Amino acid sequence: MKISVIGAGAMGGSLAQGLLKVETFKPSDITVADPSQDTLQKFAETGASITTDNKVAAESGDIVAVVVKPWLVENVLNGIKDSMNYKRQILIVIAAGVSSEQINSWMKKDDGSLPPLFLVIPNIAIAVMNSMTFIVPVNASETNIKLISEIFDEMGGSLITEERLLASGTTLASCGIAYAMRYIRASVEGGVELGFKAKDAEKIVLQTVKGAVELLQSNGNHPEAEIDKVTTPGGVTIKGLNEMEHAGFTSAVIKGLKAGLK
Repeated sequence: MKISVIGAGAMGGSLAQGLLKVETFKPSDITVADPSQDTLQKFAETGASITTDNKVAAESGDIVAVVVKPWLVENVLNGIKDSMNYKRQILIVIAAGVSSEQINSWMKKDDGSLPPLFLVIPNIAIAVMNSMTFIVPVNASETNIKLISEIFDEMGGSLITEERLLASGTTLASCGIAYAMRYIRASVEGGVELGFKAKDAEKIVLQTVKGAVELLQSNGNHPEAEIDKVTTPGGVTIKGLNEMEHAGFTSAVIKGLKAGLK
Protein backbone atom coordinates (compact mmCIF):
# COMPACT_ATOMS: atom_id res chain seq x y z
CA MET A 1 0.00 0.00 0.00
CA LYS A 2 1.24 3.46 -0.91
CA ILE A 3 0.35 6.94 0.32
CA SER A 4 0.95 10.36 -1.18
CA VAL A 5 1.07 13.62 0.75
CA ILE A 6 0.40 16.70 -1.36
CA GLY A 7 1.67 19.75 0.48
CA ALA A 8 4.65 19.60 2.83
CA GLY A 9 4.16 22.75 4.88
CA ALA A 10 3.82 22.76 8.66
CA MET A 11 0.99 20.23 8.79
CA GLY A 12 1.74 18.26 5.63
CA GLY A 13 5.39 18.01 6.59
CA SER A 14 4.44 16.84 10.08
CA LEU A 15 2.14 14.18 8.60
CA ALA A 16 4.90 12.96 6.30
CA GLN A 17 7.32 12.78 9.24
CA GLY A 18 4.82 10.71 11.19
CA LEU A 19 4.15 8.37 8.27
CA LEU A 20 7.87 7.72 7.98
CA LYS A 21 7.78 6.27 11.52
CA VAL A 22 4.73 3.98 11.25
CA GLU A 23 4.90 0.26 10.56
CA THR A 24 2.22 0.39 7.87
CA PHE A 25 4.46 2.10 5.32
CA LYS A 26 8.06 1.79 4.22
CA PRO A 27 9.72 5.09 3.22
CA SER A 28 9.54 3.98 -0.42
CA ASP A 29 5.74 3.67 -0.06
CA ILE A 30 5.47 7.39 0.69
CA THR A 31 5.42 10.14 -1.93
CA VAL A 32 5.68 13.78 -0.87
CA ALA A 33 4.70 16.54 -3.29
CA ASP A 34 5.54 20.21 -2.81
CA PRO A 35 6.61 23.11 -5.05
CA SER A 36 9.73 23.70 -2.93
CA GLN A 37 12.76 21.56 -3.77
CA ASP A 38 14.41 22.59 -0.50
CA THR A 39 11.41 21.28 1.43
CA LEU A 40 11.40 18.04 -0.53
CA GLN A 41 15.09 17.36 -0.12
CA LYS A 42 14.83 16.38 3.55
CA PHE A 43 12.20 13.79 2.65
CA ALA A 44 14.28 12.46 -0.21
CA GLU A 45 17.06 11.80 2.30
CA THR A 46 14.72 9.49 4.26
CA GLY A 47 14.03 7.31 1.24
CA ALA A 48 10.61 8.74 0.42
CA SER A 49 9.73 9.56 -3.17
CA ILE A 50 9.45 13.26 -3.96
CA THR A 51 7.89 15.29 -6.73
CA THR A 52 6.88 18.83 -7.55
CA ASP A 53 4.03 17.49 -9.71
CA ASN A 54 0.78 16.93 -7.81
CA LYS A 55 -0.58 14.74 -10.60
CA VAL A 56 2.35 12.34 -10.27
CA ALA A 57 1.73 12.13 -6.53
CA ALA A 58 -1.99 11.57 -7.03
CA GLU A 59 -1.43 8.74 -9.49
CA SER A 60 1.03 6.89 -7.27
CA GLY A 61 -0.89 6.64 -4.00
CA ASP A 62 -3.56 4.19 -2.87
CA ILE A 63 -4.28 6.95 -0.35
CA VAL A 64 -3.90 10.58 -1.43
CA ALA A 65 -3.71 13.18 1.34
CA VAL A 66 -4.15 16.81 0.31
CA VAL A 67 -2.69 19.00 3.05
CA VAL A 68 -2.70 22.62 1.88
CA LYS A 69 -4.11 25.95 3.02
CA PRO A 70 -7.91 26.03 2.81
CA TRP A 71 -7.95 28.58 -0.03
CA LEU A 72 -5.72 26.30 -2.13
CA VAL A 73 -7.79 23.13 -1.77
CA GLU A 74 -10.12 23.72 -4.74
CA ASN A 75 -7.27 24.44 -7.12
CA VAL A 76 -5.24 21.41 -5.97
CA LEU A 77 -8.22 19.05 -6.17
CA ASN A 78 -9.19 20.27 -9.61
CA GLY A 79 -5.62 19.62 -10.69
CA ILE A 80 -5.56 15.98 -9.54
CA LYS A 81 -9.16 14.89 -10.17
CA ASP A 82 -8.49 13.37 -13.57
CA SER A 83 -5.38 11.60 -12.26
CA MET A 84 -7.31 9.71 -9.58
CA ASN A 85 -9.07 6.36 -9.85
CA TYR A 86 -11.92 6.41 -7.36
CA LYS A 87 -12.36 2.62 -7.51
CA ARG A 88 -8.96 1.99 -5.93
CA GLN A 89 -7.94 5.24 -4.23
CA ILE A 90 -8.95 7.01 -1.02
CA LEU A 91 -8.84 10.80 -0.69
CA ILE A 92 -7.94 12.55 2.57
CA VAL A 93 -8.31 16.31 2.87
CA ILE A 94 -6.66 18.09 5.79
CA ALA A 95 -7.80 21.72 5.68
CA ALA A 96 -9.84 23.52 8.31
CA GLY A 97 -13.18 24.90 7.18
CA VAL A 98 -13.46 23.05 3.87
CA SER A 99 -16.69 21.05 3.76
CA SER A 100 -17.40 17.63 2.30
CA GLU A 101 -20.09 19.25 0.15
CA GLN A 102 -17.51 21.55 -1.42
CA ILE A 103 -15.03 18.73 -1.95
CA ASN A 104 -17.64 16.46 -3.52
CA SER A 105 -18.66 19.24 -5.91
CA TRP A 106 -15.04 19.71 -6.98
CA MET A 107 -14.23 15.99 -7.26
CA LYS A 108 -17.42 14.69 -8.92
CA LYS A 109 -16.61 13.15 -12.26
CA ASP A 110 -18.74 13.23 -15.39
CA ASP A 111 -20.16 9.78 -14.61
CA GLY A 112 -21.27 11.05 -11.18
CA SER A 113 -18.65 9.08 -9.25
CA LEU A 114 -17.08 10.40 -6.04
CA PRO A 115 -13.97 9.25 -4.18
CA PRO A 116 -14.02 7.60 -0.76
CA LEU A 117 -13.29 10.76 1.24
CA PHE A 118 -12.04 11.52 4.74
CA LEU A 119 -11.94 14.97 6.30
CA VAL A 120 -9.09 14.77 8.79
CA ILE A 121 -7.80 17.22 11.37
CA PRO A 122 -4.62 16.17 13.24
CA ASN A 123 -2.23 18.39 15.15
CA ILE A 124 1.47 18.94 14.62
CA ALA A 125 2.40 16.32 17.25
CA ILE A 126 1.66 13.81 14.51
CA ALA A 127 5.32 14.27 13.57
CA VAL A 128 6.29 12.54 16.82
CA MET A 129 3.45 9.99 16.82
CA ASN A 130 1.34 11.83 19.40
CA SER A 131 -1.40 13.64 17.51
CA MET A 132 -5.04 13.78 18.50
CA THR A 133 -6.70 13.32 15.12
CA PHE A 134 -10.34 13.81 14.17
CA ILE A 135 -11.67 11.77 11.24
CA VAL A 136 -14.91 12.32 9.32
CA PRO A 137 -15.69 9.56 6.79
CA VAL A 138 -17.61 10.58 3.66
CA ASN A 139 -18.59 8.13 0.88
CA ALA A 140 -16.42 5.60 2.73
CA SER A 141 -16.86 1.89 3.43
CA GLU A 142 -16.32 0.24 6.81
CA THR A 143 -13.11 -1.25 5.40
CA ASN A 144 -11.90 2.22 4.41
CA ILE A 145 -12.79 3.61 7.85
CA LYS A 146 -10.91 0.83 9.64
CA LEU A 147 -7.84 1.37 7.48
CA ILE A 148 -7.67 5.15 7.93
CA SER A 149 -8.36 4.90 11.66
CA GLU A 150 -5.56 2.38 12.12
CA ILE A 151 -3.08 4.56 10.24
CA PHE A 152 -3.81 7.64 12.35
CA ASP A 153 -3.94 5.58 15.57
CA GLU A 154 -0.33 4.61 14.86
CA MET A 155 0.50 8.31 15.01
CA GLY A 156 -1.25 9.05 18.30
CA GLY A 157 -4.97 8.73 18.93
CA SER A 158 -7.95 9.25 16.64
CA LEU A 159 -11.67 9.83 16.94
CA ILE A 160 -14.28 9.15 14.27
CA THR A 161 -16.69 12.05 14.52
CA GLU A 162 -19.37 14.03 12.71
CA GLU A 163 -18.57 16.85 10.35
CA ARG A 164 -20.55 19.30 12.49
CA LEU A 165 -18.04 18.71 15.33
CA LEU A 166 -14.91 19.11 13.22
CA ALA A 167 -14.49 22.81 14.01
CA SER A 168 -14.85 22.06 17.72
CA GLY A 169 -12.26 19.31 17.44
CA THR A 170 -9.94 21.71 15.66
CA THR A 171 -10.01 24.27 18.45
CA LEU A 172 -9.82 21.61 21.18
CA ALA A 173 -6.85 19.65 19.80
CA SER A 174 -5.28 21.27 16.75
CA CYS A 175 -5.40 24.79 18.20
CA GLY A 176 -5.36 23.22 21.65
CA ILE A 177 -1.77 22.06 21.33
CA ALA A 178 -0.76 25.73 21.07
CA TYR A 179 -2.83 26.52 24.17
CA ALA A 180 -1.06 23.72 26.05
CA MET A 181 2.31 25.06 24.94
CA ARG A 182 1.35 28.53 26.17
CA TYR A 183 0.63 27.04 29.63
CA ILE A 184 4.03 25.35 29.51
CA ARG A 185 5.73 28.60 28.56
CA ALA A 186 3.99 30.44 31.39
CA SER A 187 5.00 27.76 33.88
CA VAL A 188 8.61 27.90 32.73
CA GLU A 189 8.63 31.67 33.20
CA GLY A 190 7.16 31.16 36.64
CA GLY A 191 9.89 28.64 37.39
CA VAL A 192 12.51 31.23 36.55
CA GLU A 193 10.86 33.65 38.97
CA LEU A 194 11.04 30.91 41.58
CA GLY A 195 14.79 30.72 41.13
CA PHE A 196 15.46 27.99 38.55
CA LYS A 197 17.52 28.45 35.42
CA ALA A 198 15.32 28.56 32.31
CA LYS A 199 16.51 25.19 30.97
CA ASP A 200 15.99 23.53 34.34
CA ALA A 201 12.52 25.07 34.67
CA GLU A 202 11.63 23.80 31.20
CA LYS A 203 12.78 20.27 32.06
CA ILE A 204 10.74 20.33 35.27
CA VAL A 205 7.56 21.61 33.61
CA LEU A 206 7.73 19.26 30.62
CA GLN A 207 8.19 16.21 32.81
CA THR A 208 5.40 17.37 35.13
CA VAL A 209 2.94 17.83 32.26
CA LYS A 210 3.97 14.50 30.74
CA GLY A 211 3.43 12.82 34.11
CA ALA A 212 -0.04 14.35 34.48
CA VAL A 213 -1.08 13.14 31.02
CA GLU A 214 0.26 9.62 31.48
CA LEU A 215 -1.28 9.32 34.93
CA LEU A 216 -4.74 10.26 33.66
CA GLN A 217 -4.42 8.01 30.62
CA SER A 218 -3.30 5.05 32.70
CA ASN A 219 -5.97 5.16 35.40
CA GLY A 220 -8.88 6.82 33.63
CA ASN A 221 -9.62 9.06 36.60
CA HIS A 222 -11.23 12.46 36.31
CA PRO A 223 -8.59 15.21 36.67
CA GLU A 224 -10.28 16.48 39.84
CA ALA A 225 -9.88 13.07 41.47
CA GLU A 226 -6.12 13.32 41.02
CA ILE A 227 -6.09 16.97 42.09
CA ASP A 228 -7.84 15.99 45.34
CA LYS A 229 -4.97 13.61 46.13
CA VAL A 230 -2.46 16.45 46.28
CA THR A 231 -4.54 19.28 47.76
CA THR A 232 -3.87 19.03 51.48
CA PRO A 233 -6.31 21.17 53.51
CA GLY A 234 -4.70 24.55 54.02
CA GLY A 235 -1.75 23.47 51.86
CA VAL A 236 0.19 25.24 49.16
CA THR A 237 -1.39 23.35 46.24
CA ILE A 238 -4.95 24.46 46.97
CA LYS A 239 -3.72 28.01 47.59
CA GLY A 240 -2.01 28.04 44.21
CA LEU A 241 -5.04 26.58 42.42
CA ASN A 242 -7.38 29.08 44.04
CA GLU A 243 -5.15 32.00 43.03
CA MET A 244 -5.23 30.76 39.42
CA GLU A 245 -9.01 30.49 39.58
CA HIS A 246 -9.31 33.98 41.08
CA ALA A 247 -7.37 35.19 38.03
CA GLY A 248 -9.86 33.41 35.75
CA PHE A 249 -7.85 30.33 34.75
CA THR A 250 -10.71 27.94 33.89
CA SER A 251 -12.83 30.72 32.42
CA ALA A 252 -9.93 31.91 30.25
CA VAL A 253 -9.35 28.41 28.89
CA ILE A 254 -13.01 27.93 28.00
CA LYS A 255 -13.27 31.39 26.45
CA GLY A 256 -10.13 30.72 24.39
CA LEU A 257 -11.53 27.43 23.10
CA LYS A 258 -14.85 29.03 22.18
CA ALA A 259 -13.08 31.92 20.47
CA GLY A 260 -11.48 29.39 18.14
CA LEU A 261 -14.94 28.65 16.71
CA LYS A 262 -15.66 32.27 15.76
